[in-house]
This record gives sequence, C-alpha cells and structure tokens, in this order.
Amino acid sequence: MTALLEGKVGLVMGVANKRSIAWGIANAANKAGARLVLTYQNERLGENVRELAPQLNDPILLECDVASDEQIQTLMSRIGEQAGHLDFIAHALAFAPREALSGMFADTKRDDFRIALDISAYSLAAVSRAALPLMKDRQAAILTLTYLGAERVIQNYNVMGVAKAALEASVRYLANDLGPHGIRVNAISAGPIKTLASSAVGGISGMIKLHTERAPLRKQVDIDEVGDAALFLISPLSRGISGEVLYVDGGYHILGV
Repeated sequence: MTALLEGKVGLVMGVANKRSIAWGIANAANKAGARLVLTYQNERLGENVRELAPQLNDPILLECDVASDEQIQTLMSRIGEQAGHLDFIAHALAFAPREALSGMFADTKRDDFRIALDISAYSLAAVSRAALPLMKDRQAAILTLTYLGAERVIQNYNVMGVAKAALEASVRYLANDLGPHGIRVNAISAGPIKTLASSAVGGISGMIKLHTERAPLRKQVDIDEVGDAALFLISPLSRGISGEVLYVDGGYHILGV
C-alpha cells in the first residue's frame, strides 16, 4: 500500500488544521507515496497549512480562493509549472454564512444561498474545468466530500444540505463529462466529524453523539477512516468506479431513523 500513489501528484483543497477531513486525506495520500499540492484560502489559514506541511513529503503550498475564477486558473498554471501534471484532486471545500445554518430553511437569504452554492458546489465544476489540461489521459481521479444532509433533512444543516445535493448531482454530471478524458469523479459522504467547518452547524456535538449511539458500528467516524476511503477512490484500485457516493459513516445511512 505504501507505493500505491508512488510518482503521483495530487491537489488537496480544504486543509484548515490537523482536525480537517482534508488533512486525513492528505496524510493517507502522503503515506501512499504521492507528492501533494495543498491550497489555502487566505494568509491566516495559510499559517496553519505551513505548520502541518513539514509532516509531508516535499509539498507545494499555494493560495487559492475558489470564489475567484482567476485565482483557480492561476493555481493550475502554477501547478503546471512546478509539478507538470495532476493525478488526483481532493475537493474538501464547503461554506455557508453562519446565519443560514439556523432557523427555517425558508428564511434563507438570497445572497446566503448564492454563496453556499457557489463555494460548496460550483467550485467543484470550476476546479475540474481548470484542471482538465493537467489531468486528461492520465487515468486521474477527482474526489469531493458530501454529507447525509444532501438527501435527508438534518436539523440546522439548512442551505448546506441543498448545496450538498447540488454537489452530488455535479459529481454525476462531471463523471459523464470527464470520463472520456480518463478522469473519474466520486464523492465520500462521511459521518459527522468535529471540524472547523462543522463547528458552524448548531448541535454538531449532539449529532456526533447520536451517530455514535445509533450507527451500526456504534462508533464515531474519524478523519483517518475517511482518508483511507479517499485513498481507495483516488488510487488505481477504484479505476472502474465513477459518479458514485461512498458512505463512510459506520452504516448510519442505512437506518430508517
């Protein structure tokens, strides 16, 4: 397994700190031999990424705010210059204004809806489009992160659930678009994990407790479990899989309640 990604170059977007799911993915890919490009949204988050970077093998650190098409294009140009190509992308990005994650979904403001869909769903299409010249004909893989709130009503998840539903649909459409170029597109639906992003969801600790009590495996999901599942989906082991959502939630999604 240690040589599974030997000689591969991968882009991991969304590392905020050591508790990030994106960091679990980065760790798994690094252990499997990949050279990684890590992005950060701004200088403040860049400090956290730079603290973690020494744990990886010769990483490339680049700033990119996916709300900007210009920054996405600049990112891909710099990756082309420094690494030459990309074999996989892990898109672990999502955002909605905090006020949109409480109360009634029907009260969601138009601007908050736009922001949530832009960052959490459209950015996958924007990044995939810009990365295509670096990935085509390499049997490459693109991976994103979703959540059960895309298909069920989760208290306080609100507009983010709608954004994740759009993200899952985007996975299917992108899989169809990019398949002829040898690129697979999949998603992982992880159980609730306490991260910087999920802390904005009211009652996240209660969600984790409920999940631990009811999931068939009776345990909390951790970032290493998601990282290992991601390693499967970005590696040649999953070369026949595209357009799918893989649940890493201890079986919680099979329950009727």
